[in-house]
Amino acid sequence: MNTSILQQNIQEFITQNSGVSITKLALQKNPFPEVEWISILNQIEAKSKAKEKLPTWFSTENIIYPSKISVEQTSSEKTATYKASLISGESLIDLTGGFGVDDYYFSKKFKVVAHCEINEDLSAIVKHNFEQLQVDNCTFYADDSSTILNNLEQKWDWIYIDPSRRNDAKGKVFMLKDCLPNVPESLDFYFEKSNSILIKTAPLLDISAGLSELKFVKNIHIIALENEVKELLFEIHNHYSGEITIKTANILKDKTETFEFILGDQLDLPFYHLPQKFLYEPNSAIMKSGGFDEVSTSFQINKLHKHSHLYTSDELIDFPGRAFEIEKVISYSKNDMKTELLNQQANITTRNFPDTVENIRKKWKIKNGGNLYCFFTTDKNDNKIVLICRKITEK
Repeated sequence: MNTSILQQNIQEFITQNSGVSITKLALQKNPFPEVEWISILNQIEAKSKAKEKLPTWFSTENIIYPSKISVEQTSSEKTATYKASLISGESLIDLTGGFGVDDYYFSKKFKVVAHCEINEDLSAIVKHNFEQLQVDNCTFYADDSSTILNNLEQKWDWIYIDPSRRNDAKGKVFMLKDCLPNVPESLDFYFEKSNSILIKTAPLLDISAGLSELKFVKNIHIIALENEVKELLFEIHNHYSGEITIKTANILKDKTETFEFILGDQLDLPFYHLPQKFLYEPNSAIMKSGGFDEVSTSFQINKLHKHSHLYTSDELIDFPGRAFEIEKVISYSKNDMKTELLNQQANITTRNFPDTVENIRKKWKIKNGGNLYCFFTTDKNDNKIVLICRKITEK
């Protein structure tokens, strides 16, 4: 850990230059020759990345940042806050501590938190930062997590793991066994140390693939931030054999949209209908969950088509996603397209449609942007249609 960057004048320089182009700064002469210029530039770049993602760290004095990649890969404060709301207890051990953002928020819910990080330098950085952040219930271990678990010889209320994908797994279908630590292989060992485990995975992991590798799954949490899926969480409890609940959360600036359903529950078939007055597009967390029929039955709204994943109703409802008022429905034909959309400006979305957004724009000379929203999709009669809409903004 490079503590020389904690000199007051260097810290002031880092803060003053946060947000400034690193390429531009790199051309300047190092005003602090006793410290490597690259170290200072790395701090400026990482701190700039932290401004939106980690405002608590950004606004706290004497924080040391690891590489900008560690900052990019860590949880945001918003997702870490939500995650910490899901579990609680006396003790938690994090086997893949990293930059410690999750543990900062876990420390508010647990009496004791253990941060394990095999990278000694990163472990020392997080320990230093937690002192600045005034966290006093977290212990730091710089070693392999399995060794730490064995040596501590205690039971934990929760084990938290954020396995990282091995470099040699590039190009393969993403599986948990391709990650470090190899969670599926180590599950029985983990259950000797705790009955409850929370596993964070990258959003590109297929849910069914995760279920095929794990056992005793109780809940699957899908967390999106501003409609971009950031995390998939598998919550497992030793010997659990009941229903699996999928819980989605889309964290927005002023609210969090939530939706949940029982995986594999027998549902009434959704009702399919031609476009009505309003159109609904589920948020990205719901799209990731695959609970499309569950959305229809839960909100009592109609689907346009089995594979379109767009919904419609005559009465406006509060919906976890985007809502639109349909102004016009046209067929995807040469005449209708020339009359309504040729050389126009519109936001385009395709759902269950044979052509791409790029090709549609090119073919009909449609510029991006504006207040018009066009959904190119397929209706219940298998006709290719275009829904010309205005977005409903909340009052």
